[in-house]
Amino acid sequence: MTEPRLVAFLIVPPFVLLDLAGPLDAFHAVIRNVTELGQTAPYRTVVVSAHGGPVETGSGITLHTEPMHSLAAMDVDTLIAVGGAVMHRPAVPDVVGDWLRDYAPRVRRVCSVCVGAFILGAAGLLDGRRATTHWLDTAMLQTCYPKARVESDPIYVREDPVWTSAGITAGIDLGLALVEDDLGADIALQAARRLVVFLKRAGGQSQFSPPLQEQLAAGAPFGELHGWMADRLDGDLSVMRLAEQANMSPRTFARSYLAKTGTTPAKAVERMRLEAARFALLDSEAPLKRIASRVGFGDEQNLRRAFVRQYGVTPAAYRERFGVETSL
Repeated sequence: MTEPRLVAFLIVPPFVLLDLAGPLDAFHAVIRNVTELGQTAPYRTVVVSAHGGPVETGSGITLHTEPMHSLAAMDVDTLIAVGGAVMHRPAVPDVVGDWLRDYAPRVRRVCSVCVGAFILGAAGLLDGRRATTHWLDTAMLQTCYPKARVESDPIYVREDPVWTSAGITAGIDLGLALVEDDLGADIALQAARRLVVFLKRAGGQSQFSPPLQEQLAAGAPFGELHGWMADRLDGDLSVMRLAEQANMSPRTFARSYLAKTGTTPAKAVERMRLEAARFALLDSEAPLKRIASRVGFGDEQNLRRAFVRQYGVTPAAYRERFGVETSL
């Protein structure tokens, strides 16, 4: 009889309950499905914290935990770090980072959910690796752990033996991906069906992030020009026209714009048009053809290609998921 794989969740407050409950229930959905068929459970789970005992979640619910040092006597297959950051600074106790640095080589894979990536970073486990976290915290993660290669869009990133996921519900995606890696797509799909979620959702984190308001803010580089552009998305926004509006030569404008904003004028125009299209999809029932023309893409195919390239999902799928109900 094969022994169940032990999945240990290491929690560091403050953390969102769903960051823990989501992936935890992904594994338990598998356990329930398998045991209902009279088979041996493929997993067992344990939740640990620095010192054990009661730990309060951000929503005020108290959870009982075992001390993390108790894992020394257990054969842990997968360790998943949850929580560990607050606004503008990591909140990972040295004792946790030091312990994880020593303990990580003992397990087959180490993972994080949301800002649990800061726990892995404190243990040096992100150095030289691709990683992600909640889109609100990717910049801070990169600043705190500059040796990591932080990506803001993926729902989860796998770079064995380390897996990191985006925020909140992305922990469910991570849990199902781990199950699929262990037991195959069929079992992971059955768990997803039990949880009533997609096994693999379309798109990345960028489809959930806010618009580029910082580019329109007063005082931002080319802020006045951006405001002018936002009012003329369906017009001529070529480099030559933008340079004329900025009272610069095209070459000087293009060079200055890249230096001050970190992107090219053409890419900035496309992103502004995409943001306008996204709002139109959410707030109106206008057909895609009309939206594409209104925001400057010309036709529906151009809009669709740019939307998929930026957000990893079609405009129709985005509207179906987040916007008003309509028939396109």
